[in-house]
Amino acid sequence: MAESDLPASYAYLPTKHIKLSHVPVNCPTVTKVVVIELNRPTKRNAWVAEMAKELETVYKLFDIDDRVRAIVLTGSGSTFCVGADLEVGFASIASKDDKDPAPSRDYRDSAGWVTMAMHNCRKSTVVAINGSAAGVGITVTLPAAIRVAYKDAKIGFVFARRGLIMEGASAFLLPKLIGHSRALHLVTTGAVYPASHPLLSDLFSEILPSPEATVARALEIATDIAENTSIISTAIMRDLIWRSPGSAEETHLLNSRLIWDMFGSADNIEGTKSFFEKPLRERHESRDYEAIGQGDLSRMNTLLI
Repeated sequence: MAESDLPASYAYLPTKHIKLSHVPVNCPTVTKVVVIELNRPTKRNAWVAEMAKELETVYKLFDIDDRVRAIVLTGSGSTFCVGADLEVGFASIASKDDKDPAPSRDYRDSAGWVTMAMHNCRKSTVVAINGSAAGVGITVTLPAAIRVAYKDAKIGFVFARRGLIMEGASAFLLPKLIGHSRALHLVTTGAVYPASHPLLSDLFSEILPSPEATVARALEIATDIAENTSIISTAIMRDLIWRSPGSAEETHLLNSRLIWDMFGSADNIEGTKSFFEKPLRERHESRDYEAIGQGDLSRMNTLLI
């Protein structure tokens, strides 16, 4: 995807199952913070493949768009996402055989289309869980930098109750966020809990008293990120947390090389200056990031050799 594909405004993209807006909402051009709403309110924002494809597409655009510095993801109406649209259903054994009688080695679940795009996007996502989130409705949020939730939102990793398994790389992400013990409890029972439940306490940074307060807080956090942080710094630190080597010694060697490269960079100089004067200004950071490592620690690890 090339920079020439970037829209003049995300609000006018012809999406069907998601709604995009800027902050402020009436701004005619792209703003630092972009809001995504899952937009099937009459279906409680139930997940369909078309929604996943739209999300994957816009995340790939955000990644290369220097105008965008942070993203807020929420749901329209009173629900975040109830999970897969059960009226659409899942592929039956017969339909799978009709499509390809050979093993589906190349199949990739639609949740993974989005979680991988979000995981690899250099811009931070803040999720505002304004209502119920179950199945893919909660696993799709796991790669986000920050999740805040309405206290009474119902959260469920319900796969075992549907005869399915975790998808969207959530078996990798969830234990890293909340620990293996709690992750196993949640997926083994498949039960639904309020967002304020102790089992979920490490999943959400903040619990808010209302859906409106949840979205407002997510916008506040995203605006702070957009105005006051370096995209390069936040992206590399997320990569270090998710993709770091297996030992303290190797991680020390890697982060030493990376921080050495960042000493004296435009972000470093301006960030230090801003401590005394003002927030970080807008910059074209993508090329700087490419020079440091493209956000891919599998490549950064070659620095250790």
